[in-house]
Order: sequence, then C-alpha cells, then structure tokens
Amino acid sequence: MTRSLIALLAATTIAAPVFAAGVDTAVKVDMPQLMTLYRDLHASPELSMEEVKTSAKLAVEMRKLGFTVTEKVGKTGVVSVLKNGAGPTLLIRADMDGLPVVEQTNLPFASKVRTTARSGVETGVMHACGHDTHMTSFIGTARQLAVRKGEWSGTLVMVLQPGEETGEGALAMLNDGLYSRFPKPDTSIAFHDAANLPAGTIGVTPGYALANVDSVDLTVHGIGGHGAYPQTTRDPIVLASKIVMALQTLVSREVDPQSPAVVTVGSFQAGAKHNIISDEARLLITVRSYTPEVRKQLIDGIKRIARGEAIASGLPDDKLPTVVVHDEMFTPSTFNTEALANHALDLFAAKFGKDRVVKAKPVMGGEDFSRFWMADESKQSLIFWVGGVPQAKWDAVKGDPSKLPSLHSPFWAPDAEKVISTATEAMTTLALDVLKKG
Repeated sequence: MTRSLIALLAATTIAAPVFAAGVDTAVKVDMPQLMTLYRDLHASPELSMEEVKTSAKLAVEMRKLGFTVTEKVGKTGVVSVLKNGAGPTLLIRADMDGLPVVEQTNLPFASKVRTTARSGVETGVMHACGHDTHMTSFIGTARQLAVRKGEWSGTLVMVLQPGEETGEGALAMLNDGLYSRFPKPDTSIAFHDAANLPAGTIGVTPGYALANVDSVDLTVHGIGGHGAYPQTTRDPIVLASKIVMALQTLVSREVDPQSPAVVTVGSFQAGAKHNIISDEARLLITVRSYTPEVRKQLIDGIKRIARGEAIASGLPDDKLPTVVVHDEMFTPSTFNTEALANHALDLFAAKFGKDRVVKAKPVMGGEDFSRFWMADESKQSLIFWVGGVPQAKWDAVKGDPSKLPSLHSPFWAPDAEKVISTATEAMTTLALDVLKKG
C-alpha cells in the first residue's frame, strides 16, 4: 500500500475498506461505519431543495476521498469529480431529499424533525422513500472506487441530487451547467430501494422502468345558489362528478390496452355548507404514462371531456372548465437503455447469484433521474432496484407486497443494512465494469 493511499485512508472519518480484498469483503468491513452514517442521515432529513446540512455533510466526506467537489449546483446539489486517466466518463447519482411525513416506525433513530413546508403547512420530515440508503451507498461506493484506482481508468462524476420528490432537482442541476461545467457522462447509473422485493434482491427493468408524471388542476365552474332551488343553478359538483366518471374511459376505451396509462383524481373539493350549491369544484389529477404519444392523448382527452361535459350541461362559453397542466412539476418517464440493462442483469447474476437478481416489471411511479439521459439520449443509462423488505416480513405475508408498508409510508423501515451492502457492492461492481481498463 502506497504512502498516498495510507494518507487518504487516515484522513477519512469512516473506517477504511480492505483495499486488497474483494468488493464484498471490503464492503462488509465498512458496514458498521456506513450504518452509523445511515442512522445519522435517517434521523436528520431535509425537504426537497432544502438539503443544506445534508449536502454539506456529504461534501466533506467526498473531499476526504480525493474528489474535486463543487457545492450548490442546482441550489443544493453536489458534484464530485475524480479523474483517473484516459477512458469513459461515468455518472453515479444519489438523491438526498426527505418527505413531509411524520415517521411512525418506532426505530431508535427515527426522525423527530419538524419544519414548515413550502405549502405553509407544519409537518414532520422523514426519509420515507429510502434516500438515506441511497446516500449511504453512494458514500460506500465512492470509497471503494477511490481506493481501487488501479482497477479502473476514466472519469468518475458523482452527483448528489436535490429535489427528486418534487421532480425539480435533476433539471435544476442540468440548468446550472451539469453537462457544461463538469465532464459529460457516457454512462449514468443510480439505484432505488424497493418495497416490493425482499431485502438484498436486485431488480433490473430494460426499457421503460418508471412513468411520465403529470399534475393537472381542473376547475369546474358553475352557477351557485340555494340547495332548495337547484333549478336556478348550474351545479358544479354534479358536473364534476360526470367528468370524473367520463375520465375513466380514457384508459379503458381510448388508450391502446398494451400501452400503460393511469388517470387518478386524487382530490375533489367543492362547497362549504349543506344547503348551498357552490359555484366551483376543483379536481386535482395525476396522469401517468410512458410514451410522449400516450401522455399527449391523456392530457388532450382530459381537456376534451371537461369541455364536452360542460357544454352538455348547458354552461355558457365563459363558464367552461379551466384545465391547468403543471409543466414545471412534470417528471418524464425513465428509460433504461437495453444494452446496459441487459448487461447489468448478467453482471449482477454472476456476482450475486441468479436467485438474487430478477427482471423487474415497469412501475407507474416517477423518477427525475430520467432527465440525465434525456439530455443526451445517445448515451447509456440505468436505474435499478434493491429490495428492502426484511426477509421475515416478506415471508410472513408470503411475498405479497400489498400487505406491507410502501414507499412514502410513515411505517417504511427497510432492512437498511441489506440494502446498503447490496447496493454498494452492485454499484461498485457495475462502475468497475463500465470503467475497466482496456
């Protein structure tokens, strides 16, 4: 071991991995210290685009590993670069934000953080989506790659991204020069913990893996009045109810059955008293799809149905519904490039055994990791899953995840040690393969 390597390891606050050992052995040695970091991150979450303390803490760790670190990219993002000779450029990403959820896991290190969200509502804050496991594995992977520079060649760009939960963080970093101020990647990889796989199982989805996510506000206008005299009104609740029912035909009768799509009315707000017909009803709708064509079909369909039902109910032109599509909240679908995804399936099966690697089905959740690939679709990209359900709980429900807490649940408590160790080994293995010396 060289003097420079000894100095690097001595400067690191977390115990050093075993340099000469295999990845699995080295990660195992690191796990006690990584779990200490995980518990600290879990107990101190921050909301989207407010990850000030989290990013500063992790930036310190990356500097100790010899990376050139730039903070406040896209507001609270961190970009760490490690150049190691000629070769491809690999981007590894982890998200940092927690959720406005009051934790109910009863873990000894459960979050007690409370804050006021941008909405003005006071709330608890929790890593209810497992981003704390993502960040911890990110540090574990960085440490493995930093001390294994003799095993790879190229440039490593490690990105700590804010605001994934609000769909704004990746775009903020790109708009702040991620691909112009820093080396542009040939390959981008990330992972996400999963509440529908047993702990330590890896899932890879070639092709579309996660969905387009659109938020649509639909305001139904009416003519209010006394509930005893409905003939003098145009009841927006009745009209909005017709629209809700008609929207169900978009997926069942208009979209190709082989093209996944979801239209869900998540909120229906109208009126304030028993005997008053209001003059307005408001629907909040989430729209999910994979392809741009189906996305357009659904959004156009919502506008058409709202207008048509209003006209059929006798509303004048100046009372037709208002439809607002929040483009600023749009999360594009996530596409795993086939070549990298299929290669990763084989690589992980060889590393972990075929019983721990599955070809996972696409899901209708959203992930703005997609934007890193969309900025240059000629490159390779992959986000894979690492199961987090404790084995005993998985066995107790006979593998039925509908009987278990989901991501975003206040009860979500993954087997963090299994997630972190598996993800760190998988990320390191894939990174070394991508950056292997010719």
